[in-house]
This record gives sequence, structure tokens and C-alpha cells, in this order.
Amino acid sequence: MRSLFKILLIIFVVLGFSLLLTLASEYFIPGMEVRPLAIFYLSTTLNPWMQNLTANSPEAVTAIVWDYRGLDTLFETAVFYLALIAGISLARGISLKANPGKEGGLSVIVKSVTKITAPMIIAVGASIGLHGHLTPGGGFQGGATIAVIPLLIIIVFSIYYLLNRRVTKENMLMLRSIGLVGIGVTALAAFLTGLVLGESAYVFQNMAKPTSPVTFPATLNGFLISGSLWFFNFFEMIAVAAGFTIAFLLLTYPSRSEGEEK
Repeated sequence: MRSLFKILLIIFVVLGFSLLLTLASEYFIPGMEVRPLAIFYLSTTLNPWMQNLTANSPEAVTAIVWDYRGLDTLFETAVFYLALIAGISLARGISLKANPGKEGGLSVIVKSVTKITAPMIIAVGASIGLHGHLTPGGGFQGGATIAVIPLLIIIVFSIYYLLNRRVTKENMLMLRSIGLVGIGVTALAAFLTGLVLGESAYVFQNMAKPTSPVTFPATLNGFLISGSLWFFNFFEMIAVAAGFTIAFLLLTYPSRSEGEEK
């Protein structure tokens, strides 16, 4: 009787919410006009006629995230990695050696399919990250996509498969650090260049500004890289992929090594 009451209650709640949404769609219609702030972003993210006021990126979201509000994004990125550092601190002292004799895992069919699909997933992740200044995506999304691979391998092959191939916590920490240092250097590159050249420049500066001629290249060998945006996406992709891999390794470390007496 109580189960029937719960089911009826859920049905009434869903139907009531659907009715509210239907009524709202009839009376609350968003305006058609484009807000001035949106017009500003859309007219400056890729504008070859205003080289001192453009990010030279057709992907407005990436331009806003890493150029218009780059400092804010840096703090958001720091929060993610501080959480990761806290997780690593809780797991300090825990290590697991590779086991060359027993890798375990699922069936041969599942392993074969995984070996075929894994390179495809990496290619898709790299494409999302490295084309983030041109198409929807970016370093975080690309890195998160690539991080699916270690999780998949742990499930299909076991954690020892990764450890035998040097995908260890220590190596991933090094890779993550390379990504974070790359983000920091990219953020300071224009400012440091300005100091050397004796020009005024800004932290997180991408393209030249009316008060600063220092600039990242908008193109490289004829390909649009949108200056610092490509570098931010590249290093963030590395850092995120390595960071998630560390988390997956720590979460799946067995409490005892195989063969160890309980």
C-alpha cells in the first residue's frame, strides 16, 4: 500500500511540474533582442578589423573563459586541483607495485574491443582539446574525455595493466605538474616578454591591446591558433587527464595486494 502511494505521489509531482512548464512556456517568452554585453562578445571574439580588441577565436566560449575572464578561470582551475591535492594527501603512503604475472580483467572479446576503441577515444579527446579555440570544447573537456581511457582499462584489464605500463601515481603527478606549469607560463608569457622588451604588458594578455603591443601569434604556419587560447587548452588537457587518472588510481587501489595475507 505504501509503495502504491509513493508511485502515485511521484506521478502527480511529475504531472504537476509538467503542467507548470507548459503554462510557463505560454506566458513567459524570452525576449528576442540581444543584450549589449552579448553583442560586445560576439563582435570582438573574432574581428580581423579590430586587432587590438579581439581574441581572434571563432569559439566565443573559449575566448571568454581564457581571455576575457582568464584570471577567474585560473582560480576555478585552482579549486579543482586543490581538491585533487587533498585527495592525494589523504592517500599519502599508499602505493601498489606492478604485478607482471597476473593482470586479470574481463574476457578476451572485451579486451580486444577496448584495445580498438581506446585510440579512438584518445583521438576524440585530443580533437576536443586542441580545437577548443575553433569549435565547442576545450582543454578540460578534452582531458576529461581522455581520462575515460584509464578508467576503462582498470575495469576491463585491472589496475595492474596500467601499473605495468608505468601509468603510476608518481608519473601522473609529474604529467599533471607539467600541465599546471604550462598554464602558469602561458599566463605570464606576455607580461614577461613586455619586461624584456621594455613594453607595457599584462598577465593573461593574449592579443595586442591599445596600450600594449605585446601579442601571441594569432596564426601558426597559416593555421589559426588564437594565440594563448591554444596553449591554455593544450596544457589544461594534459593536467586534467593526468589529474583524473590519479583519482581513478587512488580510488581503485586494492586494500591489500594480491597474495598478501589478511
